[in-house]
Amino acid sequence: MRGRTILLTLALALLFAASADAEPTKIRIGWIVPASDSPFLMFKAQGIARHEGTSYTLDFQHFQSTPLMVTALAAGELDMAELSYPAIANAVVSGAVPDVRVIADTIQDGVPGWYATEYFVLKDGPIKTVEDLKGKVYATNAIGAAPDIGFRSMLRKHHMEAKDVTIIEAPFPVMKAMLADHKIDIAMTPQPFSKDPGLRAMTRTLFTMGDAVGRMQLITTDTRASFIAQHRAAVVDYLEDELRALAWFSDPKNHDAAVKTIADFTKTPVALWNDWLFTHGDDFRDPNGHPDLKALQNNIDAEYDGGFLKSKIDVAQYADLSLVDEAAKRLK
Repeated sequence: MRGRTILLTLALALLFAASADAEPTKIRIGWIVPASDSPFLMFKAQGIARHEGTSYTLDFQHFQSTPLMVTALAAGELDMAELSYPAIANAVVSGAVPDVRVIADTIQDGVPGWYATEYFVLKDGPIKTVEDLKGKVYATNAIGAAPDIGFRSMLRKHHMEAKDVTIIEAPFPVMKAMLADHKIDIAMTPQPFSKDPGLRAMTRTLFTMGDAVGRMQLITTDTRASFIAQHRAAVVDYLEDELRALAWFSDPKNHDAAVKTIADFTKTPVALWNDWLFTHGDDFRDPNGHPDLKALQNNIDAEYDGGFLKSKIDVAQYADLSLVDEAAKRLK
């Protein structure tokens, strides 16, 4: 009788384990700007997410900046994040997320023939050169984020330091109004905010992110080595769906439908997106999901050389592109 009880207990345990294994992996993923660093699967184009609900489910979490996502990763509140190069470097150097892994490309900035993120000043304002920024106020989405590092890098190129200006934090959507009200003198707003006709009418571009730091691996998709070890198959399935979504959104024959999808999601006019989204007027996205690790290394080295980072890191040690390679092969 006892033997039967033990066998029944073992059978129930195996059945429970098999049931648990069959449950989709929940992936909590962070993002900041829709249609820029946000996962394409947020927009639910029909028939794209073939594995969602089967091997994985998604929980999208919005953040104001990439440094905040590092904090969430470190606290175990996030499984995957779209991180800027300063956030990756700081995650490693600070020890907050020592096992962070770059697993795919998100957006690259300043790639020849594609868009380069702009820093705006008022057309009728006193700022004509970088040197004119001395004593002025700059708004960034977060201290230590890529826009902030790009701004400080440009200052150093012109023999200035952060102490020569006042740097404040503000959300991207309010920067236009802050410029108009003369509460700030310069701001970097990514797309789609930089495409706002009202912003364009009252400002001009003082310099671009490319001018400041050159070709940039601006945002990558990142997770922890421990998450990969536990859920590798689900992560590959997710990346496969993301690449399929990227191909659909980037295909010129889908342009009208793709733009409408984003406009509907953001509750904004199609006209805000139509002329540039998913064209060469947009940031570059590698169709195979491959980040430019050489550019990423150069970006982080420049951060260190500028005194923004306490020590150098070898990017290759914190990248695992085998997952996105496997995902890309499935789509060939």
